Amino acid sequence: MPLHIADKTFTGSTPKPEEIKHDYLIFYSSIVDGQLWCPDCRIVDGLLKETFGSDESPSALIVYVGDRPTWKTPANEFRGEPWKIESIPTIIKLKDGTEASRLVDSEISAGLQEFIHST
Repeated sequence: MPLHIADKTFTGSTPKPEEIKHDYLIFYSSIVDGQLWCPDCRIVDGLLKETFGSDESPSALIVYVGDRPTWKTPANEFRGEPWKIESIPTIIKLKDGTEASRLVDSEISAGLQEFIHST
């Protein structure tokens, strides 16, 4: 299933895991001046598009956490419940409406394929 991007309604009304209809959530920096402002997000962007971009791929939703000042604010909505994002990029695997596992930042490049194929 193609890669999807969360619309603006996701921000400010963060859904609970059981309300998400995708297999994976990808938390990214927002796009500023035509690119992801976070260098680590830019590094894995091609890999994630390749992994989740085809019709045969698992369903994934990209969620933008905000520009740099918004993300760095301790009150950023994605830092709290239910997601508790501490670093971007972060990929969360959902199973039966709950978080099954997550892959964070520098783990993504080396561990993505194993993460996708694990149960």
